[in-house]
Parts: sequence; C-alpha cells; structure tokens
Amino acid sequence: MDKDPRAENNEQLFRQWRDARSDWDTEAREDIDFYLGNHFTESESSDLAAKNQADVPMDRTSAAVEKFKAVLTARPPAFTITPREDSDVKVASVWRTILGYVWQISDGDSQMKQAIHDYATTGLGYLYSYVDTESDFGRGDVKFTYLDPFRVYVSPSSRNRWLDDADGIILSTVLTQEQLVNLYPQLGDKTDPETGEEVPGLINDISEYHDIEGSDYPSSQNKNTVVAFTPADVKDKDYMDVRKYQILERFYKVKVNFYYVINTQDSSELIMSEEEFAVFSQENLDLIETGMFTVAPVQQTRIKVCATVGEIVLYEQILNTNIYPIVPLPNIWTGTPFPKSDISRAKPMQRLLNKLWSLALSHAQASAGLKLLVPLGSVDDISQLEQDWANPNAVIEIDSSQGEPHYPQPSPLAGEFYRLIQQSEFYIDFIFGLPEMMHGFSDKAPDTVRGTERMIALGSERPKSKLRDIEFSINRLGKVLYNLSKGHYGFKKMFRLSQPNNDLTEVMVNVYDDVSNTIIDIKKEKYNIEQHDIRIEPGSTMPTNKYAELSVYLEAFKMGIIDRTEVLKKNPEIFDKEGIMKRTDEKEKMMQEIQSLQGQLKNLQGDLQTAQRESVQDRKRVEVEKFKTRLGEVNSDSKADRRVQRSKLENEVKLEVEKLANRLNSEANKVSSARKT
Repeated sequence: MDKDPRAENNEQLFRQWRDARSDWDTEAREDIDFYLGNHFTESESSDLAAKNQADVPMDRTSAAVEKFKAVLTARPPAFTITPREDSDVKVASVWRTILGYVWQISDGDSQMKQAIHDYATTGLGYLYSYVDTESDFGRGDVKFTYLDPFRVYVSPSSRNRWLDDADGIILSTVLTQEQLVNLYPQLGDKTDPETGEEVPGLINDISEYHDIEGSDYPSSQNKNTVVAFTPADVKDKDYMDVRKYQILERFYKVKVNFYYVINTQDSSELIMSEEEFAVFSQENLDLIETGMFTVAPVQQTRIKVCATVGEIVLYEQILNTNIYPIVPLPNIWTGTPFPKSDISRAKPMQRLLNKLWSLALSHAQASAGLKLLVPLGSVDDISQLEQDWANPNAVIEIDSSQGEPHYPQPSPLAGEFYRLIQQSEFYIDFIFGLPEMMHGFSDKAPDTVRGTERMIALGSERPKSKLRDIEFSINRLGKVLYNLSKGHYGFKKMFRLSQPNNDLTEVMVNVYDDVSNTIIDIKKEKYNIEQHDIRIEPGSTMPTNKYAELSVYLEAFKMGIIDRTEVLKKNPEIFDKEGIMKRTDEKEKMMQEIQSLQGQLKNLQGDLQTAQRESVQDRKRVEVEKFKTRLGEVNSDSKADRRVQRSKLENEVKLEVEKLANRLNSEANKVSSARKT
C-alpha cells in the first residue's frame, strides 16, 4: 500500500520530536522511580553491599509529592464566566452551569489530581478536551481527561510556556488490532451481503507498530525500575505477541474562512462557515444584492487534527477552538517544551539522605553485633571458640599469657550526624514549598492558634505561586471546553448540575423561553468563540482553615456586622447548611405570624371586655327605667289608698331590688369570667 503523504508527514514529525525529548524522557522516568521508592542503581546497590551497608531508602520525596497534591487539589476549581456585553448576562449564567456539568461528567477532580501528579513527578501534566461521541445515547458530550505525558510530543522549537507558538502537538496511541477495529470498524474485515464471503479489511494492509529497541519507552537506570516497558520486563508477555498499531493525531493551527453577515434592518449579526454561507447566499441572493444583508469575509485561527495509522489517514477535522485542546501544566520552566519536576531538584538531597540513613543503619548493625578481639595464640581453635561462645554454659580455655579477649566499643555517631538528617528532610520539604506544620507535626507549631495559622499561611505562599500557573492552565482548559461546547451543543438539551447541598441546577438550551421571550441559542453563536471571558477564582482549589474562618465570623456576629445565617454558612461541623437555613427562615416567619396573631387576639379580648361592660350598663339603665315607670304607676294608683298599698309596695320594691342585685352580680361574674378567658 502506498503511504499517504499526510501519514508520512505525521510519522516523520513524530520521530523528530521524540528524539528531541529523549533526555527529558530518561530524567522524567528516573523521577518517577524516585517517587515510587526506587532510588538506587545496580552499581550503587553493589557498592553499598560491599561496604556491608543497606540499600534501603529513607523516602521523603513521595510524602512531599502526596502532600503537595493534597494542598493543590483540596477543592475543585470554580469557573467564572464574565459576559463582554450586558445582554449576555443570562447566557453567562447558563455557561457556568454547562461548564460545571462538563466538569462533573468528566470526573474532573480525579483528572486534575492525576495531571498535577504528573506535574510534580515528571514536570509536565496534560489535560485533553474532546467530544465523547458515545455519551448521551450517541448525541455526544464534551469531556476532558488527563494524558500520560509520555504520549504527547511537541515541536521542540516552541518557546511559549503554554505552547501557543508550537508548530503542532502529536498524541500517540498504541492499540492492539482488536482495539483498533473496535474503535474504527471501517478498518475491519467485512462480509459481502450478496455473496456472503469474507472481504479482507484495510487493517490487513496497515503496517504494524514496532518499538525500536525500546526507544519509545526509555527506562531509567535505577534498579527495579517499574517504568521500563520492554519484552524482558513486561508482565503480560501475551501483549508483546499481538499485532499493535500506532495512531498519530497531529494538532496544528490553520486559517479558516468565515463570513460575517449583518442584517441592516435590525442590526442582527451572524457568523457562518463557508458551507453555511453557500446555502445562505443561494436562499437570500436577492436580499444580499439589494443590501439588506451586508457580508464581510474574515479569517479565523482554528485547530485542525489529522489522525493517521500506518499508511492511511483515519480522519481530518477542524475543531471549533483556536487553543490547542491538549493543555499543558508545566512545572519548572526551562524555556523549552521540556520542563523539570520538583523531584529533579530534590534528588541530590534525597540521595544524601539515603547515604546518611545507610550509614546510620550500618552503625546500628555494628553496635548490635558485638565483635570479640582474641589475642593471637591465646586460643587453639577459633572455630571451636565461635561454637562455644554461643553456649551460655560453655567453659572456654585460653592462654592468658597471650592476652585477654575483649570487646571493642564502636564510637557513637555525633549529634551533627542526626541534625544533618533533619536538615536534609527539611530541605526536601522546602523544595516542594511545604513547611513541616503542613505535615501535621504539632511540635513545630507555635504556642497560639493565631500564630499557627499565620505560619501556615506564610508556608502556603510558594504552593500558591505554583497554583497560579496551574490555574492559568485550567483557564485555558475552560476556554477550550467553552469553544468545543459551542460547536457541539447545537441541539435541544437539558443540563443538570448537582450542587454540594444536593440541590439540582437545570438549564435548557436551544429552546424558546416563554417567560423572558428570549432564545438561548448556542448554535447561533457557534463560531463566536470570544463572547465570554472564562476565569478561575484565584485560590479556589486551595484548602481553607474553616475553624479560623468560623472564629472570624463569630466575632463579626457579636459586633452585629453579620447575621447568624452567615455564621452558619462557615460552620465546618454542619453539613446540611442549606436545609437548616431554610428551616430557620420558615421558623422566623412562623414566629412573626404568631406574634401578629397574638396582637390581634389581645385587641379582640379588649374589644370583648369593652362590649361586655357596655352591655351591662345598658341593661342597668333599662331596668332602672322600667322600675321608675312602674313606680310611677304604683304611686298613681296608691293615691286612693296609700295606707293599704304602702306595705304591699314596700315589699314589692324590696323584691325587685333583690332581683336587680342578683342580675347585676350575675352579669359581673360573666364579665370576670370573660376577662380570665
């Protein structure tokens, strides 16, 4: 099969760029060995054995790396999307949800942690943005993952820290024949539907991949290295016997033609690709000629990927981004695409620490295994002496004229020796920017809480400096995810983002919103990849002293600066903060309603008492008037016979007065009961 020129170009660039970074490969794999505890070469172990010293490392490096990772990945990064126009505020909120969704479905925390692990151990980590075509039942999702730095090859002429000036980036993937056919079914054997015969696929004509003397997987020189990948060292021997193929995906920048179309009537704007503009111009030729639409051709930088395997081209594609989707996380910058790791700087001190530790072990062994010096000629048979010496009840005969056997006492190690070990440990932590207090050593902490917090804050400055570089890389990752999402999510889709309090944030794109009468149309803004600014909140991934923050908020609460809700938010012991605040708000509303009802009840009780008093007085007046009227009648009738009726009248009066008094007492009792109620 004739090799496609594009495939030949990919392979040629791959070998050139691989050879250019061979020194970095060797050093990086040695750094990995140091992280895994393989600190000695074969010759170093032999030299130590000849001196009766142990080749046991005192590994301080791996602990520093793990603590370094924990500090930088304590929390997930928080993306902020800032619109460049006021009209884009609502859309910016939608994009915050979309990027959060992409982070969650990509398992972003673990991907970032692995990239920072490579950053610390090899000096270089990578995060790769792509479209998973099988996600969401075939509709696809934008995702990202970390990349093994040994799979990424960069043009050695690049001098930009984040590879903006690189001629290209090549991603190498070695697959078995079965894996390749599963990924690209068009390469496999097929069955002729008419004849039913098996038709050989293109896979049979593609050249296999052969590692030339392990050059693609260089090993370090350390004993028991675990990063060597050769037929002699690989555990799965069957893997070496199967056919393998190398996919080379080359990413490089190209200029792409677009058309900037403006509607002169409503000033609406639209950016179209060449294919889209060809269709648009045919449908609106008259409107373009009359000037209703103005058209301006523009060129924009985009990333093109050309994937090849052997002699053929698998695919070519232009990505909707002007930033390489392979985003580097460089550690110690060297002015080249090959940065160094913190381990590379810590290795000399780690070797010194191992040497001191070996001497300490050797001295301890010498002190524990006592030696017996026997004067020459005092014992006839040395071998018999060694046997008898092990017998606690032995009787040993010597010639005392030749001298007495004695034990030589080893000289104790000077205190400076142990201080040197401590200084070596301190210096390794210092290289990684980790004070001892960050390891949890309480004896190194100041006496006060505020002093400890201050020392930890000062010790965190160097990790924060590295974090700013990492945040810049994550910013670029966010921009690539934003650009790829614009190019992919051109269909109706609901994005659901789970919040830490288990609440769900949902947004729908590419649908008509009846409430706001707007259209959240990602497809319309597909090619406008500079519409929003993507940033990471500074220090958002760093750990925080939650108890220190709580104490500050408590002081502010006592001063009346903030309310208890803000204090509750900062309490690290309470997990369901949102639920508690919601229930607290509901309780406060209920208490306000109860107080209002109590006031209304009090007013009603007062009105009732007043009404009752007025009712009693009215009844009293009615009874008195009735009595007066009856008394007048009696007086009128008694004129004829005053003497006869006087006694009768007095009795009736007394009776009526008693009745009236009883009624008044009854009414008074009712009023008193009403007041008590």
